[in-house]
Amino acid sequence: MPEALALGFDTSAAHCAAALLTESRVLAHRQEDMGRGQAERLFPLLEELLTEAGRDWRDLTVIGVGTGPGNFTGIRIAVAAARGLSLSLGIPAVGVGVTEAAALGLPRPCRVAVPSRAGEVIWQDFGMGPSAPEQGQLHMLPPGPAIALTRHPLPIAIGRIALSRANEPDLPRPAPIYLRPADAAPARDRGPVILT
Repeated sequence: MPEALALGFDTSAAHCAAALLTESRVLAHRQEDMGRGQAERLFPLLEELLTEAGRDWRDLTVIGVGTGPGNFTGIRIAVAAARGLSLSLGIPAVGVGVTEAAALGLPRPCRVAVPSRAGEVIWQDFGMGPSAPEQGQLHMLPPGPAIALTRHPLPIAIGRIALSRANEPDLPRPAPIYLRPADAAPARDRGPVILT
């Protein structure tokens, strides 16, 4: 029986990152730094990884997607793509928070910190009871474990976590993790009247 095959990807920051992997090895991995254009680049990048590994969309067993926190629009791009792929391919999609991915394989207790915007970091403590991601200035974090260095590139960690959860019953659909409201505000003008 062939090994399960995961496609992990993330667009929650100024990058478009993806990895194709099995439980035993990474078949292809790429991260492209970009401030904009993730929506246009994501699917061509995924196609390139599949081609590089000699695989096809139908070979996939599970989709892993970074759900943030991070860039509001970037998170929505990746989550929508993962949900669409899951539906069209009939395979599970697993949402993975970026701090959870950053903490993969680290001894507990630990703290991870992922760069964010405006000189801030998104951080979270693991192995010290319930916690959630938070955002703030690195020099103003509360006392806790030392910040640990991540062991895996983000999309590889996302793919590995997705592989570990692929067979869980009642797996929830990937959902964005937001720490702040969106920068864009809804329009204040009334929408047009629709005539029937």
